[in-house]
Amino acid sequence: MEYKNILFSVEEGIATITFNRPKALNAMNPEILSEFLDAATICKKDDNIKVLILTGSGDKAFVAGADISHMQNLCAQDALAFMEMGHQTLRLVEEMPKASIAAINGFALGGGTEISMACDIRIASEKAVFGQPEILIGLIPGWGGTQRLPRLVGMGIAKEIILGGGQIDAKRAYEIGLVNRVVPAADLMVEAKKFAKKLASMPPFTMKMAKYSINYGYDLALDNANKLEVECCAQCFSTADQKEGMKAFLEKRKPNFTGR
Repeated sequence: MEYKNILFSVEEGIATITFNRPKALNAMNPEILSEFLDAATICKKDDNIKVLILTGSGDKAFVAGADISHMQNLCAQDALAFMEMGHQTLRLVEEMPKASIAAINGFALGGGTEISMACDIRIASEKAVFGQPEILIGLIPGWGGTQRLPRLVGMGIAKEIILGGGQIDAKRAYEIGLVNRVVPAADLMVEAKKFAKKLASMPPFTMKMAKYSINYGYDLALDNANKLEVECCAQCFSTADQKEGMKAFLEKRKPNFTGR
């Protein structure tokens, strides 16, 4: 697929998808969403890609939400298709057996907050702004905001954000657990890539099992979740990387993981 609305690059096992509609504050429409889905699918399938970073072009926005000029005349059927495609894309990012980082450089409103929440790690510029303002235009979040936000920050704060339609700055987002860390704007991509390199150095099957256990155990009863963890941990003993990791530990050296 030819990309007209995103930038897609891979370097040293780290893929970067940059939402690239700066004049529209990187707002999402079916075209950019389709390109995002295509690039994310490549990241999932390509074994040479270890980590995915999502960010926005320009210095104003990560993703300022859905493109209202596209949405205003949608019928219910077309709106459903747009929502379902968004869910498909974000679930792919959330479930892929590789780590993902949202490097949030500015406005992350509506769909922007929802995209960031599908990532494993969220690093925000001090200029970042978050919110679920859909209620102000007669909607509710449609790409997982009503579900992921309460799971991240608790139901009370999620209701405050969603029902009030307000915005919060990066400091407040960090305080409530919506983002992992806040960094100066000039350091955002440096910090994101630094952490991505660390994640890329981890054994890939173990990364897959860790994400699987966390993602699918979260909503299970504790006994069932613990059984899932045991099964995922046991599977790691089938890899050469597990043998190398323990051997390196005992020999007091850095492990040489090969992805096997």
